[in-house]
Amino acid sequence: MGWSYKRLWIRLAEREMKKTDLLKTAGINSTTLAKMGKNEAVTMGALERICEALQCNIEDIVEFVPSSDARRASGDSQG
Repeated sequence: MGWSYKRLWIRLAEREMKKTDLLKTAGINSTTLAKMGKNEAVTMGALERICEALQCNIEDIVEFVPSSDARRASGDSQG
């Protein structure tokens, strides 16, 4: 899978914020937001701005989720 921003979406919902609010508050662009909606990688700078805007740590908004294909390729059958 790669990246998951599920934690970010949950945090926004808890704060009753919309994604458009995040664009303005964090100063990120719509392309970055679209990538996050597809669980694609974004720049560390964008993640930094989001963390600053939401007063949180990076692990509060993004999670790395290894794909089963990557585990099989590395020989790791657990997990």
